[in-house]
Order: sequence, then structure tokens, then C-alpha cells
Amino acid sequence: MSIQSVVWILLGLAFIAANLPWLTERFFFVLSPPGGVKKVWMRLVEWAVLFLVIGLIAMALEHKLMGVVHDQGWEFYAVGVCLFLVFALPGFIYRHELSRYN
Repeated sequence: MSIQSVVWILLGLAFIAANLPWLTERFFFVLSPPGGVKKVWMRLVEWAVLFLVIGLIAMALEHKLMGVVHDQGWEFYAVGVCLFLVFALPGFIYRHELSRYN
């Protein structure tokens, strides 16, 4: 598998993972929250955990393909959080804007 295809697969996984907290009412996809509706903080915790999981997958893939994980500065992680935030926008819009019309 080429590096380019691995990058595209990782970006696809990140896009799906960023949207998952807004597409389901179960906390971490298993637990039903009290009252049946997830609170905002629950969605944000899920989003942050999924960001860390995708980051760990990316580091593992980098180690597997390159043999070493390169050091990154804070700027790299700030851009990563912003990209993950932008990836989450379709799920957020679906949850808070479009779902009321269904």
C-alpha cells in the first residue's frame, strides 16, 4: 500500500470519526445517557477521545511506514485540532439544524 493511499484512508477515517458524536445518542456508542439525550459535554468528550484515537492511529501508521515518528511542534497539533473541528461540521449541522426538519 502506498503512502498516498494510507493518507487518504486516514483522512477518511478522521472525517467519519469527527462526525460520529453528533450522529448517535449513545455515549461512546454503548451507554444510553440519562433521559435518552446526550448532553453537549458528552459529545465534546467523545469528539476529543476520537481525536486522540485518530492521532494514535496516525502515529502508528507513521511508525509502520517510516520506521520512526517525527517530533512535531505545537503548531502541528493546533492545525490537527482545527482540521478535525472542520471535519465535524457536517455532523454538527445535521444534528442541530437539519434534524429538526425530519
